[in-house]
Amino acid sequence: MRRKIYDELLQWKQKRQGKTAIMIDGARRIGKSYIAEEFAKNEYKSYILVDFNHADKRLIEIFDEYLPNLDMFFMQLSTYFRIKLYERETLIIFDEVQLYPKARAAIKYLVADGRFDYIETGSLVSINRNVKDIVIPSEEHRIPMYPMDFEEFLWALGDETTMPFIRYCFEHRQPLGPVHRKTMDLFRQYMIVGGMPQAVLAFVETKNFDEVDSVKRDILALYRADIEKYAAGYETKVKSIFDWIPSELQRHEKRFRLSDISETARYRSYESSFFWLSDAKIVNICYGVTEPTVGLKMRTDIVSLKCYMADTGLLISHTFDEKTIAAEKLYSRLLLDKLEINKGMLVENIVAQMLCASGHKLYFFSSYSKSDAAERMEIDFLVQKPALTNRHNISPIEVKSSTRYTTTSLEKFSAKYAEQVASPVVLHASDVAEKNGILYLPLYMTPLL
Repeated sequence: MRRKIYDELLQWKQKRQGKTAIMIDGARRIGKSYIAEEFAKNEYKSYILVDFNHADKRLIEIFDEYLPNLDMFFMQLSTYFRIKLYERETLIIFDEVQLYPKARAAIKYLVADGRFDYIETGSLVSINRNVKDIVIPSEEHRIPMYPMDFEEFLWALGDETTMPFIRYCFEHRQPLGPVHRKTMDLFRQYMIVGGMPQAVLAFVETKNFDEVDSVKRDILALYRADIEKYAAGYETKVKSIFDWIPSELQRHEKRFRLSDISETARYRSYESSFFWLSDAKIVNICYGVTEPTVGLKMRTDIVSLKCYMADTGLLISHTFDEKTIAAEKLYSRLLLDKLEINKGMLVENIVAQMLCASGHKLYFFSSYSKSDAAERMEIDFLVQKPALTNRHNISPIEVKSSTRYTTTSLEKFSAKYAEQVASPVVLHASDVAEKNGILYLPLYMTPLL
């Protein structure tokens, strides 16, 4: 499984030269341990993988007794793993480091020692939970890891040519022509399978959607177990939000209504539960903004939010019960775009997933007026330009799941906020086009925005 985060690790190794450790954080089953070990195998003369999930008593004793004396610590570690350590040519991986916070706290002294490089991996929610008695090292550089994106999915299928062509067409605002239909077929496969590496591997090896679905259900079961274990004190609320995600996304406006869970539910009492799911990288939260100006975060209405699943493949398995989805027919109908469900929930979810993986924070805009139709508008996403100018910094994005639609909201929004708006975009299932100042892009071009 070729992953783009590998290049980030390579840049860290070359630029930092051992002056910081790197922490890879992300959801469970995202591939953190795999990529860390692959990097170690390819880029170092030797490496040690300390898996705290399976650490025996003797290994823990080495950390407990010898960390104050690094010379003895490294000799003990080398002897325990029977691996020779080479100064500046050995990588030590602390896998599932949240299970032994003392090792994370020691990063400060290990980095200062300078003999070796260090990578830590862990689930963010449990990392944050296990910091009570330690000082978080400033020498720790953190990078997030996301589900596999569309290009990584294509790589897994052995396709090295499609994405470069997509990128060329995007840069030149040129339709893909006859290639577009085939590319949309590949994109639907990606949306259905999702980006969890185990699910992608099952698809590559078997092309059997039942096998893929089984993998995804195992991951969902693991997430439920994590909620029970780590969301202590408010696990019921976290589970309620988790279970209601498909239902909330099927609604037209897709905003999460706590009143669907309970008539007495209020955001204040559920706020921590949303944060927990977001920290665990199980969901992507999209906040409403009151005005599309520079510094969208300052205009956030935290009570108005959408809650997307971090992986759309998992959303599909989460939406349908096992008896319904077990048949290959359901996945096949999804693949052929012939299943009568609210496809908008899946398409909008995959766009949110791709925007997050590209480094965007998620924001949307909505305005309602009973008396003035010109004030009624709903914009799915707002993306801010990386380089700010005096005007035209915000690109409004509308996501369309069908071939028949209107752009009324986008047009009203662009007219009202003409000074702020840059390049209105419609993401749809059709090819590249430009019309009336609106850029129409196929869904698979989302990562290029």
